[in-house]
Amino acid sequence: MTTLPSSAPSDASPDVRPVRLTGPRVARLLAETEGADAARRAALAAAFWREAERLGTPLVEEIDGLPGHRAVTFLWRGHRATRQVLLSGNRITDRDHLAASLLRRVPGTDVWHLGLRLRADHRGSYRLAADISPGEPPADPAALQRRLRSLSAHTAADPLNRRTVATRWQPADSSVFALPDAPAQPWTGRPDPVPAGRVERHRVRAAEPVGDRDTWVYLPPGHERHAGEPLPVAVLCDGDMWFGRLGFAGTLDAMIADGALPPLVVVAPDAVDRTTRWRDLGGREPFVTFLADELLPWAAGRWPLTTDPRRTVVAGQSLGGMTALYAGHLRPDRFGNVLAQSASLWWRPGLPSPAGPKPPVYGDPWLVARYRSVPRRPLTVHLDVGLHEGSMVDHSRILYDALRAAGYPVTLDAYNGGHDYACWHGALADGLVRLLGD
Repeated sequence: MTTLPSSAPSDASPDVRPVRLTGPRVARLLAETEGADAARRAALAAAFWREAERLGTPLVEEIDGLPGHRAVTFLWRGHRATRQVLLSGNRITDRDHLAASLLRRVPGTDVWHLGLRLRADHRGSYRLAADISPGEPPADPAALQRRLRSLSAHTAADPLNRRTVATRWQPADSSVFALPDAPAQPWTGRPDPVPAGRVERHRVRAAEPVGDRDTWVYLPPGHERHAGEPLPVAVLCDGDMWFGRLGFAGTLDAMIADGALPPLVVVAPDAVDRTTRWRDLGGREPFVTFLADELLPWAAGRWPLTTDPRRTVVAGQSLGGMTALYAGHLRPDRFGNVLAQSASLWWRPGLPSPAGPKPPVYGDPWLVARYRSVPRRPLTVHLDVGLHEGSMVDHSRILYDALRAAGYPVTLDAYNGGHDYACWHGALADGLVRLLGD
């Protein structure tokens, strides 16, 4: 993981950008099949697929002369009806030019491939889709883009990759790859058994416009016997993802067992659906009021939780990251620590809907001006952003600079990845350790 200095360039190092190439293993297959008869090509392809199944996909290979990068080859096993295959990689596929992410076929075989040069610390998720529509793909670029947009709605996990991550608003998982220098995630999916906490789901009463809300509560191992100092607490947006689909309770168990985190309680309200999430999250005062004055008191009435803001974290990702920052700005009396990952700092009041491209930011982001307009709050802030998140890198740097200039304890980490739960999972664990660890 890279810690961005205040002078970090806006493109966050051009060597993280994906560059198309042909990986060594596919290059060898292309050379071997050139001029071969059909039986020989079939035998070579079958041997290639046996090797790919043994190694797992995508194929990751070293590049001569570039030790800090790898050739990463995404694969699809086609059949006679396959017309084209699309890679949908988190922030490495250009959604405005999908043809650039089409796999190519090794002539005369069922092997479809797309190789990218990526920096060796990259982690990300991806999905694939095969077009089996009758007829050839359109030659006109605009018509092809429309067809690929339709195809992208049917992407799914890579059948040769066992590593997956849940995705927001989609029933099927995405596949995950991590290159050798990607930050370690020692507490994510750890197989060895540790004492397990308990996850409960409750209906929490809340005033309109938020309304009553299903909320996940993580209680650490042995909480029922706890009789000492009140437990630290983290309020985490998007509980339906973190505890309903991503298994974050197991990560917390491992962190507590290792002593990286003290036993703590996590309270995580559901996002419900797209419309509700857009209505609640961002710089929305009613939702901050719900978190500070309804959710936290409700939890403290049931379990031995601290009321000390210095031992309380509010955390979120994307619009939830914006919510966490706004909660710290409005209510430092309840939230003394903010963990904001890939915060949607493009958000400002009056945006009509979540649909369509994110609006441009002219000048400083709206929330930066809010922080600058008031005396320094008693807050500690940690920011995460992915190097493939475009303008969000700039926005995070601007906020970091503003907070640092105002005297806030603030850190900014940049990971080589996208807007991605595959990256956020490990970084959320690291951020909690940074803010609450002993």
